[in-house]
Amino acid sequence: MTKDTHLTFRQFMLQEYRKHDVSKDLIFLLEDIATACRTISHKIRSGAFSGTLGATEETNVQGETQKQLDVIANDQFMLHCANCSRVAALVSEELDNVVWLKDEAKAGDYIIYFDPLDGSSNLELNVSVGSIFSIVELKEPISDLTDASVLISGSEQICAGYSLYGPSTSLVVTTGHGVNGFTHLNGTGEFLLTFPDMQVPAETSEYAINASRQRFWEPPVARYVQECLAGEDGPRGRRFNMRWVASMVAEVHRILTRGGVFLYPQDSENADMGGRLRLLYEANPMGFIIEQAGGRASTGTQRIMNVNPDDLHQRVPVILGSRDEVDLIDAYHAEARKG
Repeated sequence: MTKDTHLTFRQFMLQEYRKHDVSKDLIFLLEDIATACRTISHKIRSGAFSGTLGATEETNVQGETQKQLDVIANDQFMLHCANCSRVAALVSEELDNVVWLKDEAKAGDYIIYFDPLDGSSNLELNVSVGSIFSIVELKEPISDLTDASVLISGSEQICAGYSLYGPSTSLVVTTGHGVNGFTHLNGTGEFLLTFPDMQVPAETSEYAINASRQRFWEPPVARYVQECLAGEDGPRGRRFNMRWVASMVAEVHRILTRGGVFLYPQDSENADMGGRLRLLYEANPMGFIIEQAGGRASTGTQRIMNVNPDDLHQRVPVILGSRDEVDLIDAYHAEARKG
């Protein structure tokens, strides 16, 4: 296909403005985020030449060693998101606290939550990494600008998306009216619509889980995986494939393009933390995207986007993807709770 057969990101978003009354300010903000993602993609591709693939001497609030590109990606999000006059605050995986851009947050202002570089442990292996973001529009003004004031349920999101830095640079976005995927056309500043109306099939024969943690799994998860491994002779009656990239963006993108289920459950080792993945800037945006594409996103006990956050960097179990598989895993958790 030629460039002329695809809508540009701006053309598509202007259609969303006309069809669904998507705010023009949100469109401008998303264009700024797209610019940040293009820049991050370039920084990653040139990292081996600029000497930025390695780690820093710092750790983030998670206790994880920061890669140089974690910091660079965070700076790009901070820089470009601040362009929008309606952005009141930024919440990043790489920062301990909220960054307030206003002295008073008004109703209609935006809070942006983001993981600037998901899967950065893959950088030196040349494996796909990505960025994740979530946007909430305030319904009420906030005068007390504290960390607690941005602890907002994922059900309040008006927009979520991610960028995948792989063989091509993808941008996948929902504004609550389905999910659409764009690909950056090299040599230009444009993302073009290449994956319209992305849908997660209700059924799948593929799952993604970190099998090295099997000894820590709770019984419902162990049961599910064992049944998948049993193949045609097991209770599922068919063969399943297992995948694991160690990059949530890459895992979710695969599910959106061909179906599947992704599990990073609570287990005996991470239970004290509440799970592994962060609610506000990983689980919530990915849950929103998956639900908008017809899938489900659960903790095993409840819908992810119904979890009430109590900390900026709160962790939760994550089970998301094809509806039938998530329903089955939830049912196994419910049975286990009944003993």
